[in-house]
Amino acid sequence: MNNNFEDFLDRHSENDWLKALNDLLPAIHAVDRNATQIWFRFYPLSLYKYLRNAEDKAVAVQKFVIQGSYELKDQIDSSHAFLYGHRFWKSVKDEISKRAESLNDADTNLTDEIRRITKAVADHSKVDESLTVGIVAVGLMTLTQVGLEAFKNAAVETSAPKNLMKKSPDQIVKERAKDDSQGLFGFLKTIDKQWTVRYDERANDGKFKLMDDEEIASGAARDQSQNWLAKDPRCGEGVIPVECRSAACGTCWIGILGGTEKLSDVAARERKQMKIFGYNQGDDPKPILRLACQARAHGAVSIVIPPWNGVFGKKVYGNVEDVELEPATTSAAKLRETISDAVKSGQ
Repeated sequence: MNNNFEDFLDRHSENDWLKALNDLLPAIHAVDRNATQIWFRFYPLSLYKYLRNAEDKAVAVQKFVIQGSYELKDQIDSSHAFLYGHRFWKSVKDEISKRAESLNDADTNLTDEIRRITKAVADHSKVDESLTVGIVAVGLMTLTQVGLEAFKNAAVETSAPKNLMKKSPDQIVKERAKDDSQGLFGFLKTIDKQWTVRYDERANDGKFKLMDDEEIASGAARDQSQNWLAKDPRCGEGVIPVECRSAACGTCWIGILGGTEKLSDVAARERKQMKIFGYNQGDDPKPILRLACQARAHGAVSIVIPPWNGVFGKKVYGNVEDVELEPATTSAAKLRETISDAVKSGQ
């Protein structure tokens, strides 16, 4: 049974949460500003509520062509590992749990609740509040989707920060902005420039190279340093799941932690397809969510790869035109047909 705090949180729509997050963005340190927004789009409240209320959840998931781990209940302590604020997770859970048990009325608002708990976590951790705003917002949304009992009882699994993530917030932001050196006469090069794409800032080998103006997915496919398929059944070519390479399946969506300005502008097809899939990347010409098979890099970027993909935009958000699927790889044919049928039938 929900308590007062859970009821208070559950009354808010996804738009309410995104508005509160937008109001708080200036207060979030740059190290987690993109990351927090990305996380909220990796785990959209509207999709969660739709599936929660579905007559047959398994059927709904099948119709949405969902692949991978999409439910927060299965990753309560790990979904946000790409945030700098992840290191404060234990304190976040403690403070949110205390607040959930002490709230006797709903005479408050979402933004104020985030600020209240942010201050408590920052005071306990002896850090600036700008470093805890994002992870507190993430914590409250996690509670909303998993319930207080599961939230409290999940074992806290936060390892010590490693590699780039063990640096200071300002150093991480600075590193994300850096481009690879092209050698002594690199400024003269017009071809053969190479850039680094970081997909896991916690791992020393969590990166791959790509050529200038190359799609991110193509560079990822050349990296055969690991058995990607064994790690994720969606990853048949590289660390980034890919099916079609024509913006037809949505499998290769990614979040951009740093370097959005170094990527090609979103073309009309990518923007339209992202809306169909349900991936809310906004109207910015260089948004924080992209399709890796479409985004071309002109510099080093840091990305994060979601653990799932699906096609739910038309049914969950509405106002989406029928999808037009262009020919892609043979292996993606069945997936494309499934997606087309799902969208055209109203899912």
